[in-house]
Amino acid sequence: MSEATSERVKIVVSSGKRKTSIARAVIKPGAGRVWINNTPLEIIPFELARMKILEPLLLIGDLAKTIDVKVNVNGGGYMSQAEAARIAIARGLVEFFESDHVKTILKEYDRYMLSGDPRQTEPKKWGRYSARRRWQKSYR
Repeated sequence: MSEATSERVKIVVSSGKRKTSIARAVIKPGAGRVWINNTPLEIIPFELARMKILEPLLLIGDLAKTIDVKVNVNGGGYMSQAEAARIAIARGLVEFFESDHVKTILKEYDRYMLSGDPRQTEPKKWGRYSARRRWQKSYR
């Protein structure tokens, strides 16, 4: 019988949420490529959103060139999706590299990158248009 040797490849799946957006990131060894919803990150039209997504990868430096990241995001607007993708990528990097050094770098830069942003929209109240807006009076 021949011996079959299989090389185990480490794959990490992580998630991030912001408002109503949910992002799932898959991180595996590669050449430093990033895809958002099967689109290369370089093609995304919103530059501010692109920079938000790239933040965790820029902070870890040369380690980012050793992995490939695929992110699926749905719900919310484009900035909310960018923040959710950023959180998912940061959490995945900490889990992939299993290094306290990576975790401290990300936490010192922005603690919400790993823990998530707790802010949510205020619920609508009864008898009103929205959370704070009231009916306009015309007799004053």
